[in-house]
Amino acid sequence: MDSKQVSTKKYEFKAEVKQLLDILVHSLYTSREIFLRELISNASDALDKLRFESTRGTEITDKDLPLEIKIFFDEKNKLLTVTDTGIGMSRDEVISNIGTIAKSGSVEFLKQLKENQTDTNNIIGKFGVGFYSVFMVAEDVVIKTKSFRVGEPAIEWQSNGLGDYEIAELDGNINRGTSIEIHLKDDAKEFTEKYRLETIIKKHSNFISFPIYLGSEKINTVAALWREPKTSVKKEQYNEFYKFLTYDSEEPEDVIHISIDAPIQFNSLMFIPKKSFDFFGYNREDYGLDLYVRRVLIQHKNKDLLPEYLGFVKGVVDSEDLPLNISRETLQENIIFTKIAQNITGQILSYLIKKAKDEPEKYAEFWKEHGRIFKLGYSDFTNVEKYNQLLRFNSSAKTDAGGLTSLEEYISRFKEDQKEIYYAFGSSRDAINQDPHLEIFKNKNLEVFYLYDPIDEFVLSTLRKYKDYEFKSVDSVDLKNFDKYKDTEEKKVEPEELSKEDEKHFDSLLSRIKDILGDRVVEVKESKRLSGSPAILVNPDDTMSSTMQKIMRMTNKDMSIQKKVFEINRDHKLIRNLLKVFKSNSKDEYISNIVEELFESALLLDGSLNDPHKLVSRLNQLLEQSSDWYTEIKKL
Repeated sequence: MDSKQVSTKKYEFKAEVKQLLDILVHSLYTSREIFLRELISNASDALDKLRFESTRGTEITDKDLPLEIKIFFDEKNKLLTVTDTGIGMSRDEVISNIGTIAKSGSVEFLKQLKENQTDTNNIIGKFGVGFYSVFMVAEDVVIKTKSFRVGEPAIEWQSNGLGDYEIAELDGNINRGTSIEIHLKDDAKEFTEKYRLETIIKKHSNFISFPIYLGSEKINTVAALWREPKTSVKKEQYNEFYKFLTYDSEEPEDVIHISIDAPIQFNSLMFIPKKSFDFFGYNREDYGLDLYVRRVLIQHKNKDLLPEYLGFVKGVVDSEDLPLNISRETLQENIIFTKIAQNITGQILSYLIKKAKDEPEKYAEFWKEHGRIFKLGYSDFTNVEKYNQLLRFNSSAKTDAGGLTSLEEYISRFKEDQKEIYYAFGSSRDAINQDPHLEIFKNKNLEVFYLYDPIDEFVLSTLRKYKDYEFKSVDSVDLKNFDKYKDTEEKKVEPEELSKEDEKHFDSLLSRIKDILGDRVVEVKESKRLSGSPAILVNPDDTMSSTMQKIMRMTNKDMSIQKKVFEINRDHKLIRNLLKVFKSNSKDEYISNIVEELFESALLLDGSLNDPHKLVSRLNQLLEQSSDWYTEIKKL
């Protein structure tokens, strides 16, 4: 643009404006590179406005100019120039748009800043002065602009952002649009390096709808697919965009493309990866959706758009209408943003529900990969109904640890009058199958969810129930509810009925066991739940499960053991032999050793045995004694 000044007028900044500029330059932005994003965004707005004027038939000067943004850099002279062929500005518009902070708004800004010192970002957000971020890097700025209106002269605005600014009318060969010359500070020379500029543009402005040239090279080459109609986007384009966004070498498992017009307007393109990015829990906090406004990146991985339990979802959200603060780095609290976030969560959950229904095998693959993170949604009470539909656990109805069952499938197999959903926790399917608590469930053919992850019990404990059915741990059930169910397993060997005398001796044995264990147990009684094990520890009524008790103890660093009921299976051969010993000598040391061994073994299975040394020592002693008896019997 060849030009010369025709007339120049200088304007002095008031004292409060100088203070305002100092705040904008030093306190507003966390990263200086943001200035370039602001200038490109303003240029894009100017081009959008010109396109609107063109479509309504307005007469436009230089109507054949292409709509584009160009950035030139001169490392030697520390000069960076950002130009656009947009709507441009008249003298009055320059004063109104660029000189806004030189007017009464600055006084109101400073007043509110003093009154709201703890909420600086939101106060700043009420003033549209993003252009002034350029003074973070500039020692002097020159704007040359020519309005789209035919006959309007070109205008130059110049300032160092300190004491004053000048506005002059220009004469000469100047095209429509705006050129911003930034004379950089010595410590900002990095912004004349091609690689640095290209990185900033691709990071923040890659999806601007107008071409952005750095020198002669077009930088923004990736299309904003979320703005395109779903019917026009090919799978290959989705895959390419996903890899560009995530750096994943694999294609995404699912694509969720949303375009919402009412009651709120936004576009979103989201992906579910084939594999989890959460390696051993280290990347749990690395989640969120990229937030765009009119294709300009406002925040990378915004966590407020996506709840943590959907953190496996990758993608972008773009809206035309979101209010932003001045730095575009922090969104104001507003109902529009909240509704967008709620809508996105609902859309993802609805998509997964449809996938689970239409492609159960594919959903099972999703669950095995992302289910552990998804379970963190147990506290999302707003979406609890959808969340419940998506939960999956292994259960006793399956033949292996990989089989999955939904809550709805579980209740479809309910026995008549069943009102509870049962679950057991263990390190593996084999471990749970060996749990004595499961013996009565096997005998009654009652299905049990098998939980392998500690968070599983938090999920069920927090949800408390599904529909009208309460979740119940196998070690906290009320056996009175089981009387209505018939046994489905025949006992291999029917034990001999105890005589009336032996019945009395058995009751006395229970008392002896209570004396041995003392206040370590609540009580000792005959078990109605065991068929294959000699003894078991059972929670008193209305207490949390053993697993939850263990987690709470670890959390509180409490090594004490919760007192429980010690149940004895009188039909077990070991107990029958113990009864014989008791009838012979109720004070026999063997009884004490066996009782201690049974109690500590039950604690071990319960996950509550703090010190196994006594257990092992006593076990070795019993093994030694049994080896003596065996050699005597065999005459070895």
